[in-house]
Amino acid sequence: MKRSRLLPLLLLALVPAARGAAQLAPSVYQAISEYFNPDPNAGLTAFRSLLIPMGGLAEGMGMAYTAVAKDSSYFESNPAASSGLGQTELSVFHNNWIADTRIEGAVYTIRYKNLGFGAGGKWLYLPFTAYDKYGDREGAGYYSEATAAFNVSYNFLAGYYFNGLALGATGKASYRSVPAAIAEAAGNSTAAVMVDLGALSRFNLLKFYNSREKNFSVGLALKNLGPPSQGEPLPTVASFGLAYSPLRPLLFSLDVSKPINLVEIAKSERPSYGAGFEVRMTDFFGLHGGFLLKGGNPRLSVGSSFDIELVKVVVNYTLDLTTQLTPLNRISVQASFSLGDLGRAELAKKVENLYLKGLEAYAGGDSAAAMAAWTEVLKLDSGFDPARESLRAAQGATDLQKTIEELQKLD
Repeated sequence: MKRSRLLPLLLLALVPAARGAAQLAPSVYQAISEYFNPDPNAGLTAFRSLLIPMGGLAEGMGMAYTAVAKDSSYFESNPAASSGLGQTELSVFHNNWIADTRIEGAVYTIRYKNLGFGAGGKWLYLPFTAYDKYGDREGAGYYSEATAAFNVSYNFLAGYYFNGLALGATGKASYRSVPAAIAEAAGNSTAAVMVDLGALSRFNLLKFYNSREKNFSVGLALKNLGPPSQGEPLPTVASFGLAYSPLRPLLFSLDVSKPINLVEIAKSERPSYGAGFEVRMTDFFGLHGGFLLKGGNPRLSVGSSFDIELVKVVVNYTLDLTTQLTPLNRISVQASFSLGDLGRAELAKKVENLYLKGLEAYAGGDSAAAMAAWTEVLKLDSGFDPARESLRAAQGATDLQKTIEELQKLD
């Protein structure tokens, strides 16, 4: 009898919840459907070539590279990364874009201790032929957009346990060249200046392997920040990224980016979302892929990287639906030349050996030799925290021994 009374009460209690779910379902469906409709604010900014990737690992990982930023592809993702790169690099890029449009790029990056520099640029171009109203050819040329940039960053508080907080900036100047035959219709040639700002930090989190390299990173970037060009806003974008390596050969990344129309905020484009992965099959070969959802349309990328002595080649294949409704297939290639590390690897090895020498001396009872070795370690690398900790402990033990000896003399 009690069960028969309880069932109606339970049904009455579920009615408001069911009614709320029914009201929520259309709003969720509407939000999803609106996102996958064409963005009414797309294409309202100048110098759209700034948003087109040159290629490389960044594009291959779906542009989810704000927190990865481990090679010269950082140049378009996070200006804070140059102060943490292991190698001096010279990279060249080629990207087949839409129809006859091509993008060529080059980046050079170098690092001195915790200070990083980079310089580079890219050039987008496409041929154009003008015809009069009778169909006769009246002019030809190239529409192009060129960008030159210089980067600097510094890694603050870098140490053995904490990799530091890197901050960086990239100053950029762009020029748009419009052939005289279409200048009246398409707008005159013009120039623009802007800056990229970035922050990057790496640390260990849920790490299941032994390595000096940190397995988790967080990145922030504000790109293409500058005044309007001929009244048109620049394609300013704010990005937040995460990267995580649970095991040594695996790397996963995630980016969220929000375009910002600085002339009229209400006309900013919708956010875009990127995810990527990399699998290092061997020391010289890796596979990667990525997914980018932008403007309601996806971009899928897959690629591979080959390390041949001092040259690294990255090849990407991209299926792009962000530019048109019909599938667009294209290929991008990056070739990077390693120009050395300015002796950092040799210095790290020397520091490690000196530290171990100190441990052996201390274990053998020679505290003076151990402390001398660890002091030399800190002269070579002031951020090698284990040597500082060992030196502090040894000094404390020595002071304690002296105190004990003095007390014994008093007795």
